[in-house]
Amino acid sequence: MTEKLTLSVEEAGKVLGVSRQIAYKLSRQADFPTLHIGRRVLVPRKQLEAWMDQHVTGMEEGNDQTA
Repeated sequence: MTEKLTLSVEEAGKVLGVSRQIAYKLSRQADFPTLHIGRRVLVPRKQLEAWMDQHVTGMEEGNDQTA
């Protein structure tokens, strides 16, 4: 089976490991990737992964904490 291109807000919350309430709160933030189709709010999987990469702290290039 092919992986879905979009997730519901609740599915995105499960991927992120947060509650349904937090997922909907995130979906209302300007920088959180959402796609509105009619009354549905969907989260594009690739953009969600990119959003997560942008919000990881302590992993910036040149900031190697392993030494």
